[in-house]
Amino acid sequence: MDTKTFYSNGKLLITGEYLVLDGTNALALPTRLGQSLIIDQGLNQEINWTSYDSDGTIWFKETILYTDISNFIPTKVETVKNTLIRILHQAYIQNSSFLQDNFGYNIETKLTFARKWGLGTSSTLINNIAQWLTIDAFELLNNSFGGSGYDIACAQYGHPITYRLENGKPIVTPIIFKPEFRDQIYFVYLNQKQSSKSAIENYKLNKKENFNGKIAFFDRLTTDAIEANTAAEFANILEVHESKLSSILNTPTVKELLFPDFEGTVKSLGAWGGDFVMAIATKDPKEYFISKGYETIFTYDALILNEATNTSQL
Repeated sequence: MDTKTFYSNGKLLITGEYLVLDGTNALALPTRLGQSLIIDQGLNQEINWTSYDSDGTIWFKETILYTDISNFIPTKVETVKNTLIRILHQAYIQNSSFLQDNFGYNIETKLTFARKWGLGTSSTLINNIAQWLTIDAFELLNNSFGGSGYDIACAQYGHPITYRLENGKPIVTPIIFKPEFRDQIYFVYLNQKQSSKSAIENYKLNKKENFNGKIAFFDRLTTDAIEANTAAEFANILEVHESKLSSILNTPTVKELLFPDFEGTVKSLGAWGGDFVMAIATKDPKEYFISKGYETIFTYDALILNEATNTSQL
């Protein structure tokens, strides 16, 4: 077989975090950084799998037998290998043909973002596997890892989107979101990875309200954020979003916890408590964040993938 290569974008969830699981319309941005999957023919009905971090180091290397995949039985021990086999087993259920020969595979994955950043190591992998086997990536996510699926949508689209679930089905709408004030938007890594799976489980376990009445409120905030004409307007909308969600989650905002003296807006993205935050400031805040020990900082244009959008799709 010829070498096959697939690629998927990383993701950031700007609005609707957590509540996207309950039907809120969310603003999501694909990142320029992502992950590739390279597949070559192997031997002995086994997969020799090697995963590389963005610095070229190997973070996972294992041999997986075809029978490990086809006969997979879930275990209580959640290792990287078990998680990978679980994903491949669900892919096998959707399309068993990739295990129906006497050969094998040599597979490599290569990240262009640091794995610890939380930009979608799992979602980009799932989408790449789905591309390889021509199966439904959202179904593969639901059956293997769980989550809203916005990260799968970001993996597939080269420009900003809104994303919501309707009766459990993903509704993805391509949008134009390239604000003139984007030079005042920054993304800062908090030096700790947050497990999206654990955060979702905790949210479902601890939520004490029926959010149906709040969906329209957060939908309006998402629309207002997309339509904002100035950085000040955009920042105000996100501060309302952050404050309201803080009360729902009964969790302090990231600005209250880490950056109370910051002259600008700081908003959590995705699972609260880790990964990236968005900062909006009238002057370059890099010196401020570096002084606080946060040295991974991106401008909007450096991180966000924003290819030309076909407006006929809108």
